[in-house]
Amino acid sequence: MRLVVPVSGSDPKTRLASVLSPDERREFTEAMLADVVDAVTAAGREPEVVSTAPLDCAAPVTVDDRGLDALVNALLESTVKEGDGTLAVVMADLPLATSKTVERLLAPDADVVLAPGLGGGTNAFVCRHPEFRVDYHGASIRDHRRLAREAGASVAEVDSRLLATDIDEPGDLAEVLLHSDGAAADWLDDAGFSLSLTDGRVTVSRE
Repeated sequence: MRLVVPVSGSDPKTRLASVLSPDERREFTEAMLADVVDAVTAAGREPEVVSTAPLDCAAPVTVDDRGLDALVNALLESTVKEGDGTLAVVMADLPLATSKTVERLLAPDADVVLAPGLGGGTNAFVCRHPEFRVDYHGASIRDHRRLAREAGASVAEVDSRLLATDIDEPGDLAEVLLHSDGAAADWLDDAGFSLSLTDGRVTVSRE
C-alpha cells in the first residue's frame, strides 16, 4: 500500500489569515503535517509527503505544483490502475489523527474507503479500484460516493471525529487545543493561543 499526504506548502491555510501571518500559517501547516506523519508512522506505514513547495518534514517530501485533483488522480492512475496496487491519501490538516484512526481507515477491504470531513469534504480515502477518480470541489464526500458507485466499486466509510476534523477556519483551532497534545497543539500554545469560553462556546484567544 502506498500512503500519500498531500499538502499546500506555497500559501497554506489562507482562511486562517485573520489570525495568523503568512509565516505563521506555514509553520502551523508544518506542525499539523508533523502530527499526521507521526500518526501514519505509528500505524506502521511509511508516508510520502507531496507538497506544492518545500517544507520542513520528517518524511520524504516531493515537490509537485499540480492542483489536488490532478495530483491525486495521477497517483491513482500510476498506483492503482497501472500498478494494480492500493493507494491511501490522508490530508495534512488532520492534527487530531492518531495511529488508531489511521488503522481504522486502512482496515476495511472495500474497493474504496472514505473518511468524510465535517464540512462535507473528504479527509482521507483508500482506493483499490482501477477506475475510481477524485473530485475535491464542493461537497466532495457526496461526489466521491457517486464516483465510486459509477465505477462499480464497493464502498465503506469510516466514521471518525478525529479524521473528520480538518483545521481550516479560526474556529477550528479550539479543536486542536481540546483534543490533541501533538506538534500543532504545542505550536498554538507557544504562539500564545489558549482556550476561551464565549457565549457558552469554547473558542481560542491569543495573548
